Amino acid sequence: MAPVITIANLSKTYASGFEALKEINLEIRRGEIFALLGPNGAGKTTLISIICGLVNATHGTVMVDGHDITTQYRQARSRIGLVPQELTTDAFETVWNTVSFSRGLFGKSANPAHIEKVLRALSLWDKKDNKLITLSGGMKRRVLIAKALSHEPSILFLDEPTAGVDVELRKDMWSLVRTLRAQGVTIILTTHYIEEAEEMADRIGVISHGRLILIEEKHKLMHQLGKKRMLLQLPEPLSRIPETLAHYRLELAQEGRELVYTYDTQRDQTDIAVMLMDLHRAGIHFRDLQTTQSSLEEIFVNLVRTQQ
Repeated sequence: MAPVITIANLSKTYASGFEALKEINLEIRRGEIFALLGPNGAGKTTLISIICGLVNATHGTVMVDGHDITTQYRQARSRIGLVPQELTTDAFETVWNTVSFSRGLFGKSANPAHIEKVLRALSLWDKKDNKLITLSGGMKRRVLIAKALSHEPSILFLDEPTAGVDVELRKDMWSLVRTLRAQGVTIILTTHYIEEAEEMADRIGVISHGRLILIEEKHKLMHQLGKKRMLLQLPEPLSRIPETLAHYRLELAQEGRELVYTYDTQRDQTDIAVMLMDLHRAGIHFRDLQTTQSSLEEIFVNLVRTQQ
């Protein structure tokens, strides 16, 4: 299947000389949820803004569903819905009118049934006649999503969609995103919430200092780069780790009552069996054992740190 978005050799340098993006190459698959992670200033919003036609690239090409964003702007932009970070809304307009107006901007004929469907999906139906100035920040963010969906786009960009909203609303939005993906909409989101990417994304891209440093399937990424930790609870505190066990790089925790063994998920599992035998020979016994997997947040932090 051909990608729905193709980005080739994309760069952006501002007049000040700042390089916001450096030779970005990326393909977004049709119908996937793609999460773009990166620290502040990494280039996430600049990349989205270029794809959506809000910022001009210095060089490189972007194709959206087979249409060049520069030479075929209208065709490309009509396929995209964008939910920006900023809560920019028409303060004295009603929810219904502002969402309906957004649909008209794309040359779409009026479709009250579709607008109603979107507002109900976002729990905005009972607010349809309210002026935006009366809404909470979370509700205003829902309105931004409704505006982005008003013209029935096949691609939806969510730039920090749950920034500043409560946990309940965040989970509601996750549910909505999954529903849209099930309907065939391609979702691209930027986020600071690692759990958001871990919860929803099919693939993850990590951007740092304007460069894409990694693009990978989420589960494959966690398998390849994640570490597992084995926690061995000791019946008696241990003051130090014997020299004969130094090569295992064991660590003491919980005031000597816990041994921590960190190992690569790719390594042969027999290493663990050998390590446990060596512990027994050294006279170290344990009363309980458990393992934990690195979170996506730990992986992300380690990736970015290596690029600095």
